[in-house]
Amino acid sequence: MSAKSSPNNPDNASTDGPPVEVLIVDNDESHAETVADSLERVGFHCHVATSGTDGAKRLEEGAFDVVVTDLVMNDIDGLEILARAKETQPGCEVILMTGHGTVPSAVEAMQKGAFNYLLKPLSLDQLRAIAEKAAESSSLRRANEELQRRLDEKFGFEGVIGTSPQMRDVIQRLQRIAPTNATVLIQGETGTGKELVAQSIHQNSPRKNKPFVALNCAALSENILESELFGHVKGAFTDASTDRVGKFEYAHGGTMFLDEVGDMPMPTQIKLLRVLENGEITRVGSNDPVKVNVRVLSATNRNLEDAIEAGTFRSDLYHRLKVVTLRLPTLVERSQDMPMLIDHFVKLFAGEHGKRIKGVSLAARRTLLAYDWPGNVRQLRNVIESMVVVDYDGLLDVDDLPEELADPSTPPDTSPSASLSALVGQPLAEIERRFIAETLNMTGGNREEAAAMLGIGERTLYRKIKGGLGIGD
Repeated sequence: MSAKSSPNNPDNASTDGPPVEVLIVDNDESHAETVADSLERVGFHCHVATSGTDGAKRLEEGAFDVVVTDLVMNDIDGLEILARAKETQPGCEVILMTGHGTVPSAVEAMQKGAFNYLLKPLSLDQLRAIAEKAAESSSLRRANEELQRRLDEKFGFEGVIGTSPQMRDVIQRLQRIAPTNATVLIQGETGTGKELVAQSIHQNSPRKNKPFVALNCAALSENILESELFGHVKGAFTDASTDRVGKFEYAHGGTMFLDEVGDMPMPTQIKLLRVLENGEITRVGSNDPVKVNVRVLSATNRNLEDAIEAGTFRSDLYHRLKVVTLRLPTLVERSQDMPMLIDHFVKLFAGEHGKRIKGVSLAARRTLLAYDWPGNVRQLRNVIESMVVVDYDGLLDVDDLPEELADPSTPPDTSPSASLSALVGQPLAEIERRFIAETLNMTGGNREEAAAMLGIGERTLYRKIKGGLGIGD
């Protein structure tokens, strides 16, 4: 069915950009045409399939934003159309309609990913309204996928999240560093993600199919650390009952990450220097060198130059380790990334703990943004996981915050009540302007997230920004 001209309606989502492509699948041709005509009157571009088989074929051949399908059909039923739509083009939304509605069938449809479930005879106004929402949902999902694709291309490092200027600088350096064999010294406070960055370097390097081995140098005594790094032979010490391969041999061809390298004992530093200079290790208790091909990444939250002056770290090893130096910003320094990190961790832990979390309240976000985060991203990650675990109503709010963030000594200007008091007596337009401006600031200018927090559509938010609120782009 060809599309009819769209009405000049600025509030109609289907008129912004390309027309919304809708597939209507129904054995009843007359009913299908009625549905198509109704949707085309408000600007949708409709295609009609008069059997489940035809509908399934159309799904394989074309791309659709919305599928409206009858539930009961003679050949392939609506649930199968739903399944095939989700398989072939997961970005589309599926609306099921039936004259044989039951609670179990509706529940099954929604569980399998249907956007909505309508009973015949249809209310055409209701159908249009739901189709508009389905189109918006499909558009948003595709926009998110496209944004993620662009972010992956521009900032494409697995697990490294952030678009702040500080993180863009880090990721640009990672893109240059990863393909090489250079040793890298990663500096940053505890919890800034040093091991994550090391893993990212490995995963984006030619060594990605070989082992990535991490070892914390501060957690082991000198003898155990040397055995862990270089291995030992039988009889090398009291408990050495068999030969043992060390981390360097195990990581051959891959990457070794030495965390807290600044705490490495001086005798072990000498042996590590030999590995970096000659590519050889010698197992504890042996005199036979073993060749290894390992890229070394190291990390520390200590100032190694101070340690060199204090005589606890070798200057020659320092310069071997820091062919490239990468400093990771604190969470406060990259506060612009907070909304993205919060949403990432909410999604991660909601899935991990089987919780249905629909969002984070504005008050909770304010508190999270106002906190100093001495433990950086690691602390934020732990706090979000705690909130997800203790939540009972699907909305992460201030009552889900751990004690250290719920401290009543929080400055009053960050509390929702203080902000509300400051708005008393102001014109409604000014209140709306300030709320929208502050929400956009909180989300780092992310309109999609700001609209979700404000409970309005992204297009509505855009119109308000472009309108008389004085917010600008």
